Amino acid sequence: MRLILTAARLGIAFALIASAPAIASAQTYGFATLPPGTLNHTTASAISKVLKEKAGLNVLVQPTAGDNVIIPMVGRGEAEIGISNIMEAQDGRDRGQSDLRIIAAAHALRTPFFVRKDSTMHTIADLKGKRVSLGYSAMRNLDAVARAMLATAGLTEADIKPVLVPNVIRSADDFIAGSSDMFFFAFGAPKVREVDASVGGIRVLEIDEKGMPAARKIMPWGYLTSVAPGPIFTGVEKPMKIYSFDNVLITSAKVPDDLIYKILETMEKNKNDLVAVQPVLREFSAAAGYKKYGVPYHPGALKYFQERNLVAKDVE
Repeated sequence: MRLILTAARLGIAFALIASAPAIASAQTYGFATLPPGTLNHTTASAISKVLKEKAGLNVLVQPTAGDNVIIPMVGRGEAEIGISNIMEAQDGRDRGQSDLRIIAAAHALRTPFFVRKDSTMHTIADLKGKRVSLGYSAMRNLDAVARAMLATAGLTEADIKPVLVPNVIRSADDFIAGSSDMFFFAFGAPKVREVDASVGGIRVLEIDEKGMPAARKIMPWGYLTSVAPGPIFTGVEKPMKIYSFDNVLITSAKVPDDLIYKILETMEKNKNDLVAVQPVLREFSAAAGYKKYGVPYHPGALKYFQERNLVAKDVE
């Protein structure tokens, strides 16, 4: 009996030793993003789901307080993937995150100012003297975006009543609570639909295209895109222009080339699955995602683009 038990124990031990490489190979990859309710969290969830189901990569979504956490986290290699706007990525690179790299542009962030549907405000110029979300202490570059948008109407901080917030989630919550007269968010985020339902309807403020030169003096990466009433564009009552900028997938120079290549390859091959979870990823492609930025691309991404004879495009 003792011999049988000893043999059994040895068999289990050998089995564990033999399976050790397989256990070790089941690596978990972190995907740093914004809190639940944001557009970026949904995008990260969609990409992580596809990478896990289609490429066998165990990708874990890691929500954070804001981009000022995401950028150094990814730059140091503490999370293999991240998603942030191009301004935050560029700022992180300029501030010493020398290992920060871009994988590709994921999609445009279309970020209007929203007000209550029964409000008398219709344009950004109507915010004069109103309570406006500013600060964004956990998302510092969004403060510059908000100021740039105000500048399209010739407004500055002196013309409004600033309501300081750490991030866009707080901006929306303050609006629901009645502490501010507007909120700032990206189309497609679950939080926008929540606010719309909570206050009895919201409306997007129109932006003056002639004010864009003034806006670019504050935020050079911004541009306008056209939208029309539809399921994603909550609060849009007619075709109009929306202030936009690029949302980029980021990584670290320390991350292996083959992993980044595999991420891009899997995303392109399974685009329909991405869109099923996050509709804004409909505009994702390697061709559209390869643009000229100040932050360098990861070698794995460059290999993917070069094999497809793609050339980096100017930011719109």
